[in-house]
Parts: sequence; C-alpha cells; structure tokens
Amino acid sequence: MINHHQYIFDVGCKTGLMSDEATYKLNGHIATITYNRPESLNAINGAMRECLNAAWLEFYNDPEAWVAILTGAGRAFCAGADLRPGQGNSAGTWSGSYFEIPTINSFESGLELWKPTIAAVNGACIGYGLTGAIATDFLLASDRAVFGMPEVKVGVPTIVGSMRIPSKVAWADAMEILLTGDNIDAHRAADIGLAWRVVPHDELLDEAYALAERLCQGAPLAVRAVKEVATRSQRMGWNEAIRMGESIRRIVGTSEDALEGIEAFREKRAPSWKGR
Repeated sequence: MINHHQYIFDVGCKTGLMSDEATYKLNGHIATITYNRPESLNAINGAMRECLNAAWLEFYNDPEAWVAILTGAGRAFCAGADLRPGQGNSAGTWSGSYFEIPTINSFESGLELWKPTIAAVNGACIGYGLTGAIATDFLLASDRAVFGMPEVKVGVPTIVGSMRIPSKVAWADAMEILLTGDNIDAHRAADIGLAWRVVPHDELLDEAYALAERLCQGAPLAVRAVKEVATRSQRMGWNEAIRMGESIRRIVGTSEDALEGIEAFREKRAPSWKGR
C-alpha cells in the first residue's frame, strides 16, 4: 500500500543563489520534480541545472521514491536553455570546449535510472525541455503543449536530442523536428509517437498521478529490473540479453518483496511492498 506522507526536499544547490530553481516533493512513493523558473518560462540556467541534478540524484538514491513525475511551474514546461548573458552553463559543470565531451551528469544526458518516470508536459517543451521529456518512460501532454528543437535556428546542433528522437518516431518525423527547428502541437506530437497521450490541460497532473499510482502497484525492485532489461537488451544480442535478464531475475527473486508477492498470491490478499 502507498503511504501518503509528503515532504518538500531542499535540493541543496550550492550556487549561493535561490535554492528553488527546481523543486522536489515526495508524496508517498511518488516524487514530483518541477522546473521552477516560471518568470523565465522555466528556461534552464546554471542554477537550475545544479538544482535539477540534485533533485534527480535524490530520487535515484531515495529508497522510498518509486516513481517520478517531471513537470513545470506556471504556463511552460521548459523553454530550453536560458541563453541570456550571465545565466551560467545550462549543460552543467565542464570546461565548455567544443572538442571535449561533457560528463553524463544529468537526467537529460543519460543518467541510468531504472525507476519509472513520467513527464507531465503542461506547456512549451523546447530544446533541453524536450530532451528531458523524451527521456521519461511516459510523456503525457496537455492539449496546450507545444514541442520543438530550435537549436539549428540559433546556429548550434542538438546532440542528445538528435540521438533520442529518431528512436521515438519515424525518421522523416524526427528530421522535421530536428532540421527545421519548427514547433509542433500536442496532437501532432501524439500522432507521430513523440507524446504518449494528450489530455485536457486541467486534468494533466491528475492523470500523471493516477498513472504513477498504477506504477506503484508493482514490486519496485521487479519494476526496475524489467525497465533495465527492456532498455539494455535493445543494444544486445539475444543470447547476451537472455543471460543478463536471467541473472537480474535471480537476484531480484531473492528479495523480501519476491517472497511477499508469493505469500500474498497464496493468501489472496494485496501485497505490501517494502522495496527490498
């Protein structure tokens, strides 16, 4: 059963600026990470990058956090990188040389996270925002949402977006988004498979939380194992994938939750998951 305690976590940004550029809230086993610069349409600057990274690491490490919802404060989800002078490095801390590879230090850039994630896209979802949204397992879009990768229009390439979007949609649809830099609306995004579902704007968070509750009904270690196998096996041969999957199944099969699941099934009752 889900324990509906709630707390707000101070993600502990060390910029010396406000520490609420992104917020982390845990309600039962459901974490909500919110882009929180509504006055700037939640564009990511250096301070927000530090807060976002801290929030995702808190979710990664917290045994009580089983599912995460990513959303935006105000009328935008995330308008991409804040390109105004003095806003810091939205990509994170690295030297910045074009010829160096930045650390994979953020959710958008490939943090390996096997807990389920949901994007509740409430408005403009642009650039970095779209890269983050498509890194989740489920992209729920408000009927007011718009999506785009405008980087080519400001003279720079999008890299992670260029890697991810072709795996989500047909090639020509991916190239339309990446090479024109034009925005598409929520219904077009759903038609091509970029968004999973479009819901009325006022119902967006309710739908996201309802889905998160459903995802919490499964044993959390088993859920993470399934996601990891589903992800890793896409890049492996069949035999290697089977060997990996069976190894993971044996490990998870010795957990307390696996024993609880069998007992609950035999006793015809709802299981009480512990996440261990």
